Amino acid sequence: MGDATAARVVEVRWHASQLEVAGAAGPLALRHCQPVDTGVHAQVVIAAAIGVPQRYYTAFAQWLAAHGYAVTTFDYRGHAESLHGPLRGVKANLLDWADDCGAVAQHLRAQQPQWPLYWVGHSVGAQLPGMNTSALPIDGMLVIASGSGYWKDNAPPTRRKVLLWWHVIAPVMTTLYGCLPGKKWGLVGDLPAGVVWQWRAWCMHPNYGIGVEGESLRKAYAAARYPLHAFSVEDDEMMSWRSTASLVSWYRNSPQSVERLRMLDVPGRRIGHFGFFRQEMEQSLWPRALAVLERWRRGESQLTPKGQPSAGTSSTFPKMERSAVAVGKQPGQGELFSENP
Repeated sequence: MGDATAARVVEVRWHASQLEVAGAAGPLALRHCQPVDTGVHAQVVIAAAIGVPQRYYTAFAQWLAAHGYAVTTFDYRGHAESLHGPLRGVKANLLDWADDCGAVAQHLRAQQPQWPLYWVGHSVGAQLPGMNTSALPIDGMLVIASGSGYWKDNAPPTRRKVLLWWHVIAPVMTTLYGCLPGKKWGLVGDLPAGVVWQWRAWCMHPNYGIGVEGESLRKAYAAARYPLHAFSVEDDEMMSWRSTASLVSWYRNSPQSVERLRMLDVPGRRIGHFGFFRQEMEQSLWPRALAVLERWRRGESQLTPKGQPSAGTSSTFPKMERSAVAVGKQPGQGELFSENP
């Protein structure tokens, strides 16, 4: 596959590859985009939200490539282009998808060890990296519209109907079909049964995956030392501020900051859970992501919340306040927050 695309004034080119991973029925489908005639100064992986195919992130990937990044997208095992055979026959859960993240990061680091490697995680794509038994070999993670999936921490539009989803729709459909054919019904996406059942168990627990899987998962998150910058979306219909704060608390040993994305800052006054990656955000939100990546690449310091609590003690940490750093609007040029002392 060799389609070339002009992004801004820089030509970028896509190519596809496959990555064999232990325990999967077939290889992961990877797609790579980088500038054709200009130099590359870092790598970026975009990890998808649950049920979302990697091609959803094409426009954003091309835009980053036009700014000098070699960008990789991929589909988790048993999903989209990484599905081999019938969906109902897939044996995979979310911890397997976390292993996929580790395999992709290790593969790219080995291929280009001279380049920094950054992770852009959308929703579950920012939850999974911390679940690896050894920390991913990345130099920073940008968290976009992510948080704990605990149902009581969901944003109101989701919380009002989520119990119907978890107690009726998802279990009935998964039992009936042996998988979740969500795309057919306009629900989430096509998911293996193992992913659905594990996701459901986590969403029912106040401490999400850590509460279900136990101490091993808490320690895995604590092993991460790479800087983390989270974009919390004001009108996210799924992830509330509280759920994002909870996710950030799991990465308790990572230098971290949280930035609020406001509806008034974007065309149409609407972002939502998926909107960050739409083409119309090229002038408003995408430069904020680039600012964070460039700040890391230059080796500039990271805002770190004070007194980070143990992720095992609560599904959330205390109310967060606007940091004094927000006056200068760095690192993503929005409002920064840190935890109350």
